Amino acid sequence: MALAQQNPTSEPQRVIIPNSHGEKLVGTLHESGTRGIVILCHGFQCSKDYKLILNLAVALENAKISSFRFDFSGNGESEGLFQFGNYWAEVDDLHAVAQHFRASKREISAIVGHSKGADVVLLYASKYSDIKTVVNLSGRYDMKAGIEERLGKDYMERIKKDGFIDVKGSGHFDFRVTEESLMDRLAINMHEACLHIDKECRVFTVHGSSDETIPVEDAFEFSKIIPNHKLHVIEGANHIFINHQSELSSVVVNFIEEALNQF
Repeated sequence: MALAQQNPTSEPQRVIIPNSHGEKLVGTLHESGTRGIVILCHGFQCSKDYKLILNLAVALENAKISSFRFDFSGNGESEGLFQFGNYWAEVDDLHAVAQHFRASKREISAIVGHSKGADVVLLYASKYSDIKTVVNLSGRYDMKAGIEERLGKDYMERIKKDGFIDVKGSGHFDFRVTEESLMDRLAINMHEACLHIDKECRVFTVHGSSDETIPVEDAFEFSKIIPNHKLHVIEGANHIFINHQSELSSVVVNFIEEALNQF
C-alpha cells in the first residue's frame, strides 16, 4: 500500500518531545514525505548522533523512508538523569515518541535499536502490539552477562557494601551504578519478554559474527524463541559494525521496505 505524502524537506528537523515525566526528549526528524516513520534507538552511553544511527537515518532517507532518531532521557541533549539500567524507562520514552507522531497522523513503520536500544525495542514489542516491524541490532539476550566486564569481578559485593559503584565510562564520561539500577538490569528477562511478542510482529535480528561485546550466540537465542523472526549474521562484523556499515544499512533498509510492501 502506498504511503500518504507529507511535506518533504531536505533538511533534518530538530524535534522536542516530552516524556511521561515531563522531561524533554530531543530528536532529529529526517523527512522523506511518507506518512510512515521509522524510529531509531541508540545504545548505552551513545546518542542519536552516533555514526551507526546517523548512517541508518541517511540510508532510510535515500530509500524515501522518513525516520526519527532521538536521545533517551539522561543521554545526549535530552533532559533527565543518566542511569545504568532503566530499560523500561527507555521503553516509556519510546512510547512517548511513538504517541507524539501518531498524534500528528503519522504511522510508525518500524522501530530499530542498537545494543541496549535493541533490547528496548524488543521490550517495547513485548508490552505493546502497535508496531509490527522491529529491528534488533546486536541486542543482548542474557542480561546477566557483560556486567563483570564493565563493573569488575566483585561488583555485587561492592555494591552491596557501598550501595553504588563509580565507573569510568567511554569518552571520559563517568557514571554511578546504584544498587537499584543494577537490580533493574538483572530483573530484565529477555526470554520471557520475547515470548510475549505478538506473532504478527516481524522481528529482524542483525548481529556481527565477531561481536566483542555481546556474543553472536545471543542472536541465535532470539531466533529460537521469537515466532516471526529473521536472522542475518554479518561475517567479521564487530559490535558496532565499524567496517560493515554499508551491509548493515542495506539489509535493514531492505527488510523495512519488504515489510512496508506487505501492507
